[in-house]
Amino acid sequence: MHTSTWTSLLFLGLANLVPEVSARPSSCPPPPKPGKALYMISNGPRNSVIALPINSNGLLGQGTSTSTGGTGSNFVTITDNKKEIAGPDALASQAALTISGNYLFAVNAGSNTVSMFSIDPRNPLRLTMLGQPVPVLGDFPNTVAASAKNNIVCVGSSGAKSGIACAPFSARGIGKMDQLRPVGLKQTTPPVGPTLTVSQVFFSGDEETLFTTVKGDPTANVTGTLGVFPVDQPCDARDAATISTDGQLTKVDGTVVLFGSSTIPGSTDIFVTDPAFGAAVLSVDAETGAASIKGKATIEGQQATCWVAISPDTNTAFVTDVGSNRIVEVSVTDASIKSVTDLSANGDPGLIDLRAAGSFIYALSPGNGTSLPAVTVMDARSKKQIQHFQIRGLGASKSTQGAAVLL
Repeated sequence: MHTSTWTSLLFLGLANLVPEVSARPSSCPPPPKPGKALYMISNGPRNSVIALPINSNGLLGQGTSTSTGGTGSNFVTITDNKKEIAGPDALASQAALTISGNYLFAVNAGSNTVSMFSIDPRNPLRLTMLGQPVPVLGDFPNTVAASAKNNIVCVGSSGAKSGIACAPFSARGIGKMDQLRPVGLKQTTPPVGPTLTVSQVFFSGDEETLFTTVKGDPTANVTGTLGVFPVDQPCDARDAATISTDGQLTKVDGTVVLFGSSTIPGSTDIFVTDPAFGAAVLSVDAETGAASIKGKATIEGQQATCWVAISPDTNTAFVTDVGSNRIVEVSVTDASIKSVTDLSANGDPGLIDLRAAGSFIYALSPGNGTSLPAVTVMDARSKKQIQHFQIRGLGASKSTQGAAVLL
């Protein structure tokens, strides 16, 4: 058959297919929207919130710095009876700041307070402090969680006075903290770490339970602890919800340190990191506080896997290591390792806090005093770095900590 005949038949065939194809709705969901801004705290002598805009393509732009009205701090290490100030990973925690609705909360580890800001919906770099920084009752606050459903903010402290205190919040600011819920620590201020400190406080997906992870210490044969504190709803709707002071502290068999954590969307399980081996998926009974390992990831070559973010785009967890410049992707079902992305070419010494937004991962490297603080932006699907954004000025240093994204 002549070539022109094949061409005619092909054209007619395609023409007949067009109405049918165009009439079908697309089975592919639209790509998720990136966040609006990325936030972290400088954690310096004059603590501040560093805000970086996220453009529509997911890339970061030049940012701003807003004072928290408090001071930062660093835990200390002891080697051969010599104390040294820690950094990077100055607070030994995940969630040094958090966002709830259009409010942002940030800890001030050096002044034992927490600050609250409103975020301008038209300009997410414009932060307005609400009230004054509020005393947290404990020493060295290093992690914070907030519930929009219950209008409660809770802060974990790791110093000589350690534990978790909570307070109501409103558009006027943070109310008075209630009391310290002990988590079994005996520390100094600043604490000697990173072990035997509070790692993180965070709410369950339904915001009916407050969780905390507390680090163990393998050198002292102390296992990490998962704390479970129910939210007590009032009988009278006019009263405010509170966090139970009678929580459960559970040693989780098979874990050692317990660090950064995340609730898993659509599940009551919790994803946790553990720098002793890597990461794990925990099955948790919120009623009894009992927890057991459902899946465990032993990450080869890891030095200190301590932070996690779960991508809504891939439904997988991404974990980072302060001693290794790579991002490891892990299943949220059985903790099997899905991918390892080597980022050593960008020159960062390692990564700490990270967040997932849209189809992107934003991972902070505070540097080491020689290298500049930077954020690596990675495509969660292709696992490729799309930006390495160095933070110049704005108070950023090797003490910088935390990551939060306004969606």
